[in-house]
Amino acid sequence: MTQKERMEKGLVYDPGDAEILAEQAALCANIRKYNECADPGKRAEMLKEMLAECGEGCYVEPPFYANWGGAHVHFGNNVYANFGLTAVDDGHIYVGDNVMFGPHVTIATANHPISPEHRRRGLQYNKDIRIGNNVWIGAGAVIVPGVSIGADSVIGAGAVVTSDIPEGVVAVGVPCRVIRRIGERDLKYFYKDEELDI
Repeated sequence: MTQKERMEKGLVYDPGDAEILAEQAALCANIRKYNECADPGKRAEMLKEMLAECGEGCYVEPPFYANWGGAHVHFGNNVYANFGLTAVDDGHIYVGDNVMFGPHVTIATANHPISPEHRRRGLQYNKDIRIGNNVWIGAGAVIVPGVSIGADSVIGAGAVVTSDIPEGVVAVGVPCRVIRRIGERDLKYFYKDEELDI
């Protein structure tokens, strides 16, 4: 089995393998072009070419960073990412419809063995991440390998998501924990006790 095949199966592999590095370098060149492009319309076209899947109405504010140039990122429709989205897309990242990312969110599918002996060898493994429809991920949040976030949930700013989050909840903190369900009150109030007036 090649190192690339091991990578694709989620097994421990050597990311410094020549085949992997050559493919990765070519894809990362696209990210540099994307970040240098000033035309939002052209960037929208580039996203559709760069990502594994890209639905309608997606927008990623530069700078955008992705280990594999977005080739393992799957966006549904109407995905919005503010400045500085980092997609460590050595594994696959699946994002549903109507998802919002605040500034400087990191989604990391790659990880390394705990043993320092294995880390000295540069070994790595990847676990896919899944984010459901209508999720909002606050500024500076970090999502670690293998995590799923359920539809309609909100992840607070600065949270570190280390385990699965169910649908329809607000989750915050380090490590990220559910603090409450989203409910009827959220239809009336937008911030603390301030009522929505539109």
